Amino acid sequence: MRIADKFQELSEKGALIVYLMAGDPSPGLTKNIVKALEEGGADMIELGLPFSDPIADGPTIQAASERALKAGMNPDDYFGIIKEIREDADIPLICLTYYNLVLHRGIGRFMRDCVESGINGIIIPDLPIEEARQTISEANKNDVDFIPLIAPTSTEDRMRVISSAAHGFIYLVSLLGVTGARKELSVAVKDMVDKVRRAAKREVPIAVGFGLSSPGHVRDVIRAGADGAIVGSALVDIIAQNKDNEEKMLREIRDFVAQLKEGTIID
Repeated sequence: MRIADKFQELSEKGALIVYLMAGDPSPGLTKNIVKALEEGGADMIELGLPFSDPIADGPTIQAASERALKAGMNPDDYFGIIKEIREDADIPLICLTYYNLVLHRGIGRFMRDCVESGINGIIIPDLPIEEARQTISEANKNDVDFIPLIAPTSTEDRMRVISSAAHGFIYLVSLLGVTGARKELSVAVKDMVDKVRRAAKREVPIAVGFGLSSPGHVRDVIRAGADGAIVGSALVDIIAQNKDNEEKMLREIRDFVAQLKEGTIID
């Protein structure tokens, strides 16, 4: 299923987008974790391709990246795992990685690998929109949704440029700094969502991420007018805490995602 189709299917409900690092705690567990996320009610899944210097990520996801790399994770294995996941799952899958890995593999080849393995969209946090022309072109050519990030500090002119390049959805960063679970969200989320809506010259979904870690956060984001809520570090924490007990890990993931999903349903 395409990302746009999933947003359309959800209609007036918000989308729950979740993140995990592929290969954490081991490549062999990733497919089972994806299944647990889907069973819990996730609407889309971001699958991190680990990188040695993940500058946009906080300690939780940095540690997950290190565990995945130590377990032998690399781009070839990553795309192999996606193919295995696609044997059973129709849920939209999004690659989140850093530009160095895309450039090293070759931008065109990377995008072809994405579509051939079953990736629907791509997020590259360290790729400024001014330097993304070739990446966007190759993504469009291969029918991979390019999902850009908009920061709280972005001007309306910059929001307009970024949103014009977006496919799938716009990733709206809810706060300054790196990823990581927070107790409270920025009170400015609604204003940020409204600003992006005004800046965008066409209809494109907006999903808010960075810092979301509870059903209440998800509910607040959807009530603020976002089309989707993105939760990452809180789920990665569950994986880290239960990396030696797969059964408990998968059960806790399913239960937590089910709770998060309830936050997307606004009466």
